[in-house]
Amino acid sequence: MNFKLDENFGERTIALFRQNHHGVETVRSQGMSGDSDENLFEVCVRESRCLVTLDLDFADVLRFPPAKCAGVVVIRVPRNPSLILLEQLVSAFLRGLQTEQLVGRLWIVESNRIRVHQSEEALEN
Repeated sequence: MNFKLDENFGERTIALFRQNHHGVETVRSQGMSGDSDENLFEVCVRESRCLVTLDLDFADVLRFPPAKCAGVVVIRVPRNPSLILLEQLVSAFLRGLQTEQLVGRLWIVESNRIRVHQSEEALEN
């Protein structure tokens, strides 16, 4: 699967995706740092990439409908999380991909669970 990591992820997170045999691009490597959320979402739609972000704005399914793209993953972390916690949450998400569908869905990854939102539109397809 192909992912785009928002600008708040670093090299260690990129490596986790690559170790799990996923294609990964980053907002930073594509010179998109500071772009609007709307532009970032549209680029993900065009590139058929799932967006992985810490930005809770992307959990708004009316503003960013996951059925329109390859999926949206919001990693929820407490203020000032440790790098280890962030890596644990990303690893939990990657394990979840082994049994759950991502395309057209919003995943919210928290320290004790993963919530999956699937729109009616995605159910019909």
